[in-house]
Formats: sequence, structure tokens, C-alpha cells
Amino acid sequence: MKNKILLLLTLFCVIPSNFAQMKTHTFQEVEQLSKENRKPIVVFIHTSWCNYCKLMENTTFKNKAVIDQLNTNFYFISFDAETKETITYNNHTFYFKPNGTNTGIHELATALATIDNQVVYPTLTILGTDDSIIFQQHSVITAKAMLTMLQKVK
Repeated sequence: MKNKILLLLTLFCVIPSNFAQMKTHTFQEVEQLSKENRKPIVVFIHTSWCNYCKLMENTTFKNKAVIDQLNTNFYFISFDAETKETITYNNHTFYFKPNGTNTGIHELATALATIDNQVVYPTLTILGTDDSIIFQQHSVITAKAMLTMLQKVK
């Protein structure tokens, strides 16, 4: 027991006091939260195998200024395009659609990440307070570019 307490105290000392934590939500949580406080929704559409997605997760979404902007002015959803979970959002139910052996894409990812009839990872999609798509971009977005874009949308 003493070892566990000592370990916890050590961790609290090691973690910087300005350590920013991104608030991530599910579509269902955002739907509930939006009933009381409407905000634009930033959806980061990715896969587990996408190296560019990992790059963005480890750079852009670790930037304190980006985290502060997203936590304050937006709802943020990190969405795995290959999740097999059925999702109901905005009175519509979306399903995983297999397209081969152990492969496929979620209908919601297709709806949010399709640009010019193509889905590419990573994709960042921003939904306005009326749930319409107001911004979409395929590719890695740097922290600086993300901050500029979030300021324009806000």
C-alpha cells in the first residue's frame, strides 16, 4: 500500500503543472451536451494503422494552445473510422460496413470524411452548431494551421 501511495505522489510531482488534457467526447455525449450549450464540433477521423494520424495525435493535439482552444470553444471527437460500434447521432443510426476480410469503414466516417468522392486519413471535419459541415480537410494539420483555422471558425 505504501508503495502505491509513493508511486502516485511521484507521478503527481513528475507531471508538469501546465499539463493540458484534451477533453474528448463521443457523438452521443456531444448530442447531450449540445442541448444545453451549442458549440461547433471538431471531428478527427483516423484509423489505428495510419501513421499520419498518429503524427497529428502526437504533435497537433498535444499542443497546449490547440488543446485550450478545443476545450474552450468546441466539442472534440476523436473518431476511429473502422469502429464496429453502431452510432446514433442526429436521429440517424450509422453502422460499420465491411468491405473485405477484417476491413471496412463506418458509415459515419464516410459521411464526415468524404471529399471529392474519396476518404483519406486523417480528415478533420468541423460541424457548425446546426450540424452542417463547415470545414473539411484531408491531411496532417500543424498546430499553427489548426489554431488559425479554429480562430476563423470560432
